[in-house]
Amino acid sequence: MRHLITSALPYINGVKHLGNLVGSMLPADVYARYLRARGHEVLAICATDEHGTPAELSALEAGLPVDEYCTKMHEVQADLGRRFSLSFDHFGRSSSPQNRELTQHFAARLAEHGFLIERVTKQVYSIDDNRFLADRYVAGTCPHCGSDKARGDQCDSCTRVLDPADLIKPYSTLSGSTRLELRDSKHLFIDLPALGAEVRAWIDSHRDDWPTVTTSIAYKWLDEGLQARGITRDLKWGVPVDRPGYEDKVFYVWFDAPIEYLGATKEWADQDPAHRDWKGWWQGGDAVRYTQFMAKDNVPFHTIIFPSTIFGSREPWKQPDYVKGVNWLTYEGGKFSTREHRGIFMNDALELLPSDVWRYWLMANTPESSDADFLWDQFAAQINKDLVGVYGNFVNRVVKFALSKLGPDVPAGGAPGEREAKLYADLDGRVAELCRHLDEVAFRKAMQELRAIWVEANTYLADAAPWSAIKTDRDRAACVVRTALNLARVLAILSAPVMPVTSHKILDDLQVPADARGWPTRPMAEELAVLPAGHAFVDGGLLFAKIEDAQVAEWAARFAGKPA
Repeated sequence: MRHLITSALPYINGVKHLGNLVGSMLPADVYARYLRARGHEVLAICATDEHGTPAELSALEAGLPVDEYCTKMHEVQADLGRRFSLSFDHFGRSSSPQNRELTQHFAARLAEHGFLIERVTKQVYSIDDNRFLADRYVAGTCPHCGSDKARGDQCDSCTRVLDPADLIKPYSTLSGSTRLELRDSKHLFIDLPALGAEVRAWIDSHRDDWPTVTTSIAYKWLDEGLQARGITRDLKWGVPVDRPGYEDKVFYVWFDAPIEYLGATKEWADQDPAHRDWKGWWQGGDAVRYTQFMAKDNVPFHTIIFPSTIFGSREPWKQPDYVKGVNWLTYEGGKFSTREHRGIFMNDALELLPSDVWRYWLMANTPESSDADFLWDQFAAQINKDLVGVYGNFVNRVVKFALSKLGPDVPAGGAPGEREAKLYADLDGRVAELCRHLDEVAFRKAMQELRAIWVEANTYLADAAPWSAIKTDRDRAACVVRTALNLARVLAILSAPVMPVTSHKILDDLQVPADARGWPTRPMAEELAVLPAGHAFVDGGLLFAKIEDAQVAEWAARFAGKPA
């Protein structure tokens, strides 16, 4: 099977926090790694989302031209992605020429088929700033939930999509001025009501398969009644509107950002055009399965607005087969905040602990059915219990015991008995369950099953007790250790999608050849005999370090935040 995977694009304005990471990029990577391990052909795509007012505001604060700022931050985000082992096949930029071309193409197709409406609208104009204010240059109070931190495009508190004119007590985020007025400005709107029936039928066809958070948000939009949505803005930075009378306008960032999924794929293909067919991925029909990953605030754009763009083009572009929406990760009972320096951001996280530690905790606590909260005490307890006490403990004990009592090679002697037969049967069932959960993109259940497999390995070692057997029956001890060393190999492979660096280290320490690192597909009786007697291995040291109480106290104070 060919699998196309896209992650919601991280916005360009600064380093992303752990909530951003688990909301889209990390789950997409774990799924892609799993599918590759199973032998599927995978194309995983992501990019920085670089247009819109937040980019302009951040560039202004940084004292850089907006294009230079975006180039700089793209490199920062790409580097952090690599350091977190995000294995995207291409990490593009929404400001690319490819995305400009495709955004203008889709707008032209929508116009050609009658799905663009031209309207003269009332736009917020700041007298003191002497300019029209696009969505995010306006803030105020949400008319729906009363949050006083709503932006002109969306309220993060209630996820409602807004227009700046909807806000109560609006003010300019550029100057703080409240001397705002509405002036006429001509804009293009996508006719969502005209495409609503097609979108609803598409959502209906997936309602039993997709996460509840995805379908509930999509149906909320549909049931409340779709309205035509503006796709142009009075800005300079963005994809130019190639239409007479629109020379001073650009396309709305939420129009061009999802199109960058195609744009980034074309960027990837243009690097090797002789061997890469980007349209084959996007116009491949049922031969390609397309999975999207995003946090819940992005769901309306991926289930309503972007699908409407695709439908309205009347071209055979691929719609997603599965939209994995997740809830939010909060920090110590509140929101992550860049301005208040509250919470853990990707660069901070890597200063504290290896990337695999964060990857495991985030995937084990993916906010799938509801919001999840990062709490330092619970984080440390889970890492110390699962990674230090269970997974790392098993591998370290087996290797150290084998080297000290039986030598630097997989020991010969003894034959598997009843306890090994039970281990084979238990693992055959658990690995099948792990695969089922990963196939269904159910990450919490998958991580629970993975941990259960680690526990199973420790239980086997405790029951078989080679440290006792070696006193009276060296062959029995050799059989147990040989099984356990092979089991360490299997655990490393099964854990690789979520903890690739640790898995690579274990396989290297066990000196597992390249052709023996594939996903276990044979019965466990065969998988646990891959490393034969006489196979050399080394002790690579502890896999995970315990997180101490003093560290937790220090980190909690460091990332508690301060007033903006």
